[in-house]
Amino acid sequence: MKNENKKIKVLFVCVHNSGRSRMAEKFLNTMAEDRFHAESAGLEPRPANPVVADVMNEIGLDVTEKPANSVFELYKQGRIYDYVITVCEDTESKCPVFPGVRKRLSWPFPDPASVAGDEQEKRRKVSEIRDRIKSRVERWIQEI
Repeated sequence: MKNENKKIKVLFVCVHNSGRSRMAEKFLNTMAEDRFHAESAGLEPRPANPVVADVMNEIGLDVTEKPANSVFELYKQGRIYDYVITVCEDTESKCPVFPGVRKRLSWPFPDPASVAGDEQEKRRKVSEIRDRIKSRVERWIQEI
């Protein structure tokens, strides 16, 4: 395993750190942990969305093993990231500027908390969001 200091450091940000950012963090750390160290955080942190947790568990990934992070707490701690990637449109203007960030990216995805329908429909829609996030992370790994 590569030295942790030589890995590309990535922060995924969304409003609550309850869905999209957790999924992106988990996918990047699972698919490319030898090259990247990903974290995730929210502007208003909340526990993992239960439907998100379920659809991630379906593919063998746990997004509930750690509590939600606050973007502002990480900022105050002086964390340095190579990339800060927002995964929802409504966070881009609210996100603090992290010192030393090489690049800010925006990958907007629908909010799993806002999907409508019965439980089966919600799971289907959140699974689609999960798969889109996974595909985007895979594509980005190839680009870097």
